[in-house]
Amino acid sequence: MSDLHTRSLSELSAMLQSGEVSSVELTQHFLQRIEQHDAQLNSFITVADNALEAAKAADDARAKGESGALLGMPIAHKDIFCTKGLKTSCGSKMLDNFISPYNATVVEKMQQVGVVTLGKTNMDEFAMGSSNETSFYGAVKNPWDTDCVPGGSSGGSAASVAARLTPAATGTDTGGSIRQPAALCGITGLKPTYGRVSRYGMIAFASSLDQGGPMAQSASDCALLMNAMAGFDEKDSTSIERDTEDYTAELDKPLDGLRIGLPKEYFGDGLDASVNAVVQAALQQYRDMGAELIEIELPNSGLSVPVYYVVAPAEASANLSRFDGVRYGYRCDDPKDLTDMYERSRGEGFGAEVKRRIMVGAYALSAGYYDAYYLKAQQCRHLIADDFKQAFEKVDVIMGPTSPGVAFRLGEKMDDPVSMYLNDIYTIAVNLAGLPGMSIPAGFADGKPVGLQIIGNAFSESRLLNVAHQYQQATDWHRRMPQGFA
Repeated sequence: MSDLHTRSLSELSAMLQSGEVSSVELTQHFLQRIEQHDAQLNSFITVADNALEAAKAADDARAKGESGALLGMPIAHKDIFCTKGLKTSCGSKMLDNFISPYNATVVEKMQQVGVVTLGKTNMDEFAMGSSNETSFYGAVKNPWDTDCVPGGSSGGSAASVAARLTPAATGTDTGGSIRQPAALCGITGLKPTYGRVSRYGMIAFASSLDQGGPMAQSASDCALLMNAMAGFDEKDSTSIERDTEDYTAELDKPLDGLRIGLPKEYFGDGLDASVNAVVQAALQQYRDMGAELIEIELPNSGLSVPVYYVVAPAEASANLSRFDGVRYGYRCDDPKDLTDMYERSRGEGFGAEVKRRIMVGAYALSAGYYDAYYLKAQQCRHLIADDFKQAFEKVDVIMGPTSPGVAFRLGEKMDDPVSMYLNDIYTIAVNLAGLPGMSIPAGFADGKPVGLQIIGNAFSESRLLNVAHQYQQATDWHRRMPQGFA
């Protein structure tokens, strides 16, 4: 069947379970699409050479009576998840030669339910970026306009799903890196509550902010993936011990009486008028489905960007200190002594954005500045989290734009880091507060996708997926495909 890529994950799952298509056929179809189209996008760093072997094993398992919604389903992993036997580069020269000896828990959980790994997707180096232009392997292109960025840092995952080179992909979100590229590429992306999905084997950027999550066409697809990804992991000290749940169970729940909070801070200066128009139309759709719109305030949300760009670089500077040319990864040629090896290995192995954040983070943590910057940022972080706590006493979910604008042109903001950082102005607070958030396609502005962000209280992923799914039952934005990739 030549139209397999137009089907959602949920539809493909039903076809696999009925025997209408085999995992080998499905995997071959997507491998052919990667070969045919990825030269335009640069969305993959590595294509797995054992994908068809894994697909055949899944077909054999199903023939023996095994079953499961994801058994034999091909997906891609962001190249930040350690994957045994495959290069895990984090988009960096530093790890260009690193073949992981073990699986991240997310990858392991996927393999346990029979998922087939198509390959590893391109990303901003060590997840540091909002445009997927900092990768050692070159920029990823947006399939809706290949002169534009796909967003970052999970831009490779977003672009590959949008172009239907894979039915779904994993991503990670430190300050919006699932939601912002999902918005710019017109797909659905969910950032779970901090601690809901294991970070073991997910190479760390900022340990108190990073969270893995699913990226797919629809909310129902993300629910299927969450069923496999979520759960307590004793290997991860930040993992929350909490009962697992079926994230598909409440998808069809009606929205009558849903209270939607609209932060006035998300609809002020800086929001593109055409993006606002799309978001307002989406909010009207929710009103038509029985929801109530309530204006709220998040008075400390303006502190999110400065707080994030103290906390995240500080944690990054500590996490990235392990890449020193000694144990694994890049090592400079012919070092004169140990100090020379450290300096040149790190200087040659890291890109400009990573170096910038390491320097900022080291400065913020240094003696004499720790109290003034890092400690103060953590205090402000509590204020941001308290704003959300107060808001959720009045509303069930919070909505607004995911990004202040649509996808911008490649290279447009590379020389202006502050302008680049402001692309995450609506997403960062969610990570600082440890809450779940998602972005769903809501329409187009200037021919490019616009995302609607939905934020929930801690561990309310099922509610978010329900709210998103009901909207997607009433609209078809999530089914739109970029021209040239049909």
